[in-house]
Amino acid sequence: MSRVVLLTGSNHPDKEAILSRTATLVGERIGAITAASQIYYSEPWGFQAERAFANQALAIDTTLSPHEVLDAALATEQTVGRDREAELREKSTTGERYASRTVDVDVMFYDDEIIDTPRLKVPHPLLHLREFALEPLCEIMAEYRHPQMGRTLKDIYEELKGDATAQKI
Repeated sequence: MSRVVLLTGSNHPDKEAILSRTATLVGERIGAITAASQIYYSEPWGFQAERAFANQALAIDTTLSPHEVLDAALATEQTVGRDREAELREKSTTGERYASRTVDVDVMFYDDEIIDTPRLKVPHPLLHLREFALEPLCEIMAEYRHPQMGRTLKDIYEELKGDATAQKI
Protein backbone atom coordinates (compact mmCIF):
# COMPACT_ATOMS: atom_id res chain seq x y z
CA MET A 1 0.00 0.00 0.00
CA SER A 2 1.31 3.42 -0.93
CA ARG A 3 0.31 6.90 0.12
CA VAL A 4 -0.49 9.42 -2.59
CA VAL A 5 -1.30 13.05 -1.94
CA LEU A 6 -3.40 14.98 -4.43
CA LEU A 7 -4.40 18.61 -4.70
CA THR A 8 -7.77 19.32 -6.27
CA GLY A 9 -8.82 22.73 -7.49
CA SER A 10 -11.59 24.53 -9.33
CA ASN A 11 -12.70 28.03 -10.18
CA HIS A 12 -16.02 26.95 -11.67
CA PRO A 13 -19.07 28.79 -10.25
CA ASP A 14 -20.10 25.55 -8.47
CA LYS A 15 -16.58 24.79 -7.22
CA GLU A 16 -17.49 23.32 -3.82
CA ALA A 17 -19.83 20.72 -5.37
CA ILE A 18 -17.19 19.93 -7.99
CA LEU A 19 -14.51 19.34 -5.34
CA SER A 20 -16.92 17.14 -3.41
CA ARG A 21 -17.70 15.06 -6.52
CA THR A 22 -13.99 14.88 -7.32
CA ALA A 23 -13.16 13.57 -3.83
CA THR A 24 -15.88 10.92 -4.13
CA LEU A 25 -14.48 9.74 -7.47
CA VAL A 26 -10.91 9.77 -6.15
CA GLY A 27 -12.05 7.53 -3.29
CA GLU A 28 -13.68 5.14 -5.75
CA ARG A 29 -10.91 5.12 -8.37
CA ILE A 30 -7.63 5.64 -6.51
CA GLY A 31 -8.10 4.43 -2.95
CA ALA A 32 -9.31 5.19 0.54
CA ILE A 33 -9.04 8.84 1.48
CA THR A 34 -7.26 8.96 4.84
CA ALA A 35 -7.15 12.75 5.23
CA ALA A 36 -8.85 15.68 3.54
CA SER A 37 -8.21 19.33 4.21
CA GLN A 38 -10.93 21.87 4.38
CA ILE A 39 -11.50 23.86 1.20
CA TYR A 40 -9.24 26.89 0.82
CA TYR A 41 -9.91 29.86 -1.45
CA SER A 42 -7.34 31.90 -3.35
CA GLU A 43 -6.94 34.20 -6.28
CA PRO A 44 -5.83 32.63 -9.58
CA TRP A 45 -2.08 31.94 -9.71
CA GLY A 46 -0.13 32.83 -12.83
CA PHE A 47 -3.06 34.33 -14.75
CA GLN A 48 -6.06 36.63 -14.48
CA ALA A 49 -9.57 35.19 -14.02
CA GLU A 50 -12.92 36.47 -12.85
CA ARG A 51 -13.42 33.84 -10.14
CA ALA A 52 -11.30 32.70 -7.21
CA PHE A 53 -10.13 29.12 -6.92
CA ALA A 54 -11.06 26.56 -4.31
CA ASN A 55 -8.45 23.93 -3.41
CA GLN A 56 -8.44 20.81 -1.26
CA ALA A 57 -5.65 18.39 -0.35
CA LEU A 58 -6.41 14.66 -0.19
CA ALA A 59 -4.21 11.88 1.21
CA ILE A 60 -5.06 8.45 -0.14
CA ASP A 61 -3.93 4.90 0.54
CA THR A 62 -3.59 3.23 -2.84
CA THR A 63 -2.47 0.03 -4.51
CA LEU A 64 -2.06 1.86 -7.83
CA SER A 65 1.33 2.73 -9.30
CA PRO A 66 2.19 6.42 -9.71
CA HIS A 67 1.27 6.41 -13.41
CA GLU A 68 -1.98 4.54 -12.69
CA VAL A 69 -2.80 7.26 -10.13
CA LEU A 70 -2.13 9.89 -12.80
CA ASP A 71 -4.38 8.09 -15.29
CA ALA A 72 -7.16 7.82 -12.70
CA ALA A 73 -6.77 11.50 -11.80
CA LEU A 74 -7.01 12.54 -15.46
CA ALA A 75 -10.05 10.31 -15.97
CA THR A 76 -11.64 11.88 -12.89
CA GLU A 77 -11.04 15.36 -14.29
CA GLN A 78 -12.74 14.35 -17.51
CA THR A 79 -15.70 12.74 -15.71
CA VAL A 80 -16.24 15.87 -13.62
CA GLY A 81 -16.18 18.03 -16.73
CA ARG A 82 -12.72 19.38 -17.41
CA ASP A 83 -12.48 20.60 -21.00
CA ARG A 84 -8.83 20.93 -21.94
CA GLU A 85 -9.70 22.13 -25.46
CA ALA A 86 -11.69 25.05 -24.03
CA GLU A 87 -8.72 25.83 -21.77
CA LEU A 88 -6.40 25.85 -24.80
CA ARG A 89 -8.76 28.25 -26.59
CA GLU A 90 -8.83 30.53 -23.54
CA LYS A 91 -5.04 30.48 -23.24
CA SER A 92 -4.61 31.28 -26.93
CA THR A 93 -7.05 34.18 -26.60
CA THR A 94 -5.50 35.63 -23.45
CA GLY A 95 -1.88 34.69 -24.07
CA GLU A 96 -1.70 33.37 -20.50
CA ARG A 97 0.09 30.16 -19.45
CA TYR A 98 -2.88 29.00 -17.36
CA ALA A 99 -6.67 29.16 -17.74
CA SER A 100 -9.82 28.76 -15.71
CA ARG A 101 -10.87 25.16 -15.26
CA THR A 102 -13.75 23.11 -14.00
CA VAL A 103 -11.39 20.89 -12.05
CA ASP A 104 -7.72 20.11 -11.71
CA VAL A 105 -6.25 17.09 -9.93
CA ASP A 106 -2.49 17.22 -9.36
CA VAL A 107 -0.27 14.52 -7.87
CA MET A 108 1.77 16.25 -5.17
CA PHE A 109 3.48 13.26 -3.54
CA TYR A 110 3.66 9.49 -3.94
CA ASP A 111 5.19 8.02 -0.79
CA ASP A 112 8.64 9.64 -0.62
CA GLU A 113 9.40 8.89 -4.26
CA ILE A 114 11.01 11.29 -6.69
CA ILE A 115 9.54 10.68 -10.14
CA ASP A 116 10.67 12.55 -13.23
CA THR A 117 9.11 11.21 -16.42
CA PRO A 118 7.65 13.09 -19.38
CA ARG A 119 4.12 12.45 -18.05
CA LEU A 120 4.64 12.77 -14.30
CA LYS A 121 6.87 14.78 -12.00
CA VAL A 122 6.60 14.10 -8.28
CA PRO A 123 6.92 15.94 -5.98
CA HIS A 124 5.05 18.55 -7.95
CA PRO A 125 7.82 20.80 -9.32
CA LEU A 126 6.13 24.13 -8.49
CA LEU A 127 4.78 23.19 -5.07
CA HIS A 128 7.30 25.30 -3.15
CA LEU A 129 6.09 28.43 -5.03
CA ARG A 130 2.37 27.94 -4.48
CA GLU A 131 0.81 29.12 -1.26
CA PHE A 132 -2.59 27.91 -2.49
CA ALA A 133 -1.20 24.35 -2.55
CA LEU A 134 0.92 24.48 0.58
CA GLU A 135 -1.83 25.83 2.83
CA PRO A 136 -4.21 22.84 2.46
CA LEU A 137 -1.28 20.42 2.42
CA CYS A 138 -0.05 21.83 5.73
CA GLU A 139 -3.44 21.21 7.28
CA ILE A 140 -3.12 17.46 6.71
CA MET A 141 0.68 16.95 6.75
CA ALA A 142 2.57 20.00 8.00
CA GLU A 143 5.50 17.98 9.37
CA TYR A 144 6.00 15.95 6.18
CA ARG A 145 9.50 16.42 4.75
CA HIS A 146 9.64 17.28 1.08
CA PRO A 147 11.68 14.42 -0.48
CA GLN A 148 13.86 16.76 -2.56
CA MET A 149 14.10 19.83 -0.35
CA GLY A 150 14.44 17.95 2.95
CA ARG A 151 12.33 20.58 4.73
CA THR A 152 8.88 20.28 6.27
CA LEU A 153 5.92 21.59 4.32
CA LYS A 154 5.23 23.93 7.23
CA ASP A 155 8.72 25.48 6.92
CA ILE A 156 8.39 25.84 3.14
CA TYR A 157 4.96 27.44 3.55
CA GLU A 158 6.11 29.85 6.24
CA GLU A 159 9.06 30.93 4.12
CA LEU A 160 6.84 31.44 1.08
CA LYS A 161 4.33 33.53 3.03
CA GLY A 162 7.21 35.83 3.92
CA ASP A 163 8.35 36.16 0.29
CA ALA A 164 5.74 38.22 -1.56
CA THR A 165 7.63 38.04 -4.86
CA ALA A 166 7.60 34.24 -5.08
CA GLN A 167 3.89 34.04 -5.80
CA LYS A 168 4.16 36.30 -8.82
CA ILE A 169 6.30 33.79 -10.75
